[in-house]
Amino acid sequence: MLRDYQQRTIDQLYAWFSAGNAGNPCVVMPTGAGKSHIVAALCKDAIQNWPETRILMLTHVKELISQNAEKMRMHWPSAPMGIYSAGLGSKRLDEPITFAGIQSIRSRASQVGHIDLCIIDECHLVSHKEEGGYRTFLAELKAINPALRVVGLTATPYRLGHGLITDAPALFHALIEPVSIEELIHKGYLSTLRSKITRTVLDTTGVHKRGGEFIESELQAAVDTDENNLRVVREVIDLAGDRSGWLFFCAGVHHAEAVARVLNEHGIAAACVIGTTPPAERERILTDFKSGRLRALTNANVLTTGFDYPDMDLIAMLRPTMSPSLYVQMAGRGMRIKSHTDHCLVLDFAGVVQTHGPITAINPHKPKGESNGEAPVKVCDECGELVHISAKVCPACGAAFPEPQRAKLKLRNDDIMGLDAAEMALTAWNWRKHTSKASGKDMLAVSYYGGLSDPSVVEYFPITHEGYAGQKALNNVVSIADKAGTIFTGANTLEEWADRLNAGSCPGVIRYRRDGKYYRVTRRSWDNV
Repeated sequence: MLRDYQQRTIDQLYAWFSAGNAGNPCVVMPTGAGKSHIVAALCKDAIQNWPETRILMLTHVKELISQNAEKMRMHWPSAPMGIYSAGLGSKRLDEPITFAGIQSIRSRASQVGHIDLCIIDECHLVSHKEEGGYRTFLAELKAINPALRVVGLTATPYRLGHGLITDAPALFHALIEPVSIEELIHKGYLSTLRSKITRTVLDTTGVHKRGGEFIESELQAAVDTDENNLRVVREVIDLAGDRSGWLFFCAGVHHAEAVARVLNEHGIAAACVIGTTPPAERERILTDFKSGRLRALTNANVLTTGFDYPDMDLIAMLRPTMSPSLYVQMAGRGMRIKSHTDHCLVLDFAGVVQTHGPITAINPHKPKGESNGEAPVKVCDECGELVHISAKVCPACGAAFPEPQRAKLKLRNDDIMGLDAAEMALTAWNWRKHTSKASGKDMLAVSYYGGLSDPSVVEYFPITHEGYAGQKALNNVVSIADKAGTIFTGANTLEEWADRLNAGSCPGVIRYRRDGKYYRVTRRSWDNV
């Protein structure tokens, strides 16, 4: 049985293709939302309704191949599936569903033959340029079957230095975002994260960047010092309390080995996992960690994907990064539901949260001109448009941005989640067409009504706008309509859309926060309606 948002994901995919869209959609799902179950259900539905369908599930590491195949078996025990992966010792292409690693299959398009649907897991790793293993392989598959459909899956829809993965020249053309982190936490499907201010802050002054990211050799030289490692370990021990599963993200191999050594010297059973760790040894280390024989793991660029241990209750970020994807992948390791606590503690020694903001409200960084520097963006609270961080007025709707806070950023325990918000019990809502006075553009707007003492909370959805802002707004409105029990069939104008929404069920509670002169609604709940 699929969860409501998992079924909603499949419905939105079918709706997107049924609308005649020619490009490739990307499904954005938070880590721990169960995307493998969605894949299994989608494949089962496709094979059972169209028996001649051939599906290829692509990813970049063998651990994910195994996990996805295992989840398929759990969801559909009789699934007609095979695995093509040199690392897993299997090269089967004779089943309707194939799970494959891109490195193993990239030069085998002619052997793979006709594919109807290609699903790419962790698709933010696909090159932004019109080249690379994924691009070449897909082009060859497309030559065999021009009607090939490609669907991406990711928790992080942005690439370092290039903004969103839908920004041209991109393989993906639209984002489907059926559920938020806030909703998953509220429904008990994800654990929350908490952060504490650390006394030790790793200094990256003088570390250069290449391709928008810190140069690893320089970064490791800057942060991997005896003094830093000693301070970090002692501070983690001081803050950890009785937490039993610690994961350290380090700046490089030598750094990971050094931190593990200091942990053991302080009586903390720890081991290090790096790219060259033999598979059998790696498996033994991970088993010891999950069983409690090891309290801590250190790693360098290894355990960001393909590693799930729900009871992990402390994450130490010792690796500064300019990549929002890497940041989310690191933090996401701690968001699965735990057997012994309701949260995971994140200790950010590297200033990652200050760089990217809370994981519920990350904005991608875009290149500045033709240089390697990066220009962060911000979102207009009135219309949802992504604009340059320096803009004082939104070019889409004309709304003025509030003056930036000059005070030094200070984190609270829940800042990493960005969930600091108020709740309001609703008595009614009102949808309407709204026309921006500044830009003249039309959009949907909804006013939420609570008690006499509650503020007037208004939300804007620029569903007719082009680009990411319009697509994201449309996805949000469709999701709201689904929960409100209404549909848009036959509705062509914004006025008709508003009428349909007003006829639906109003949420019982919203959660919102003040952001400048506007409000941002972070959750809508129909549970008590």
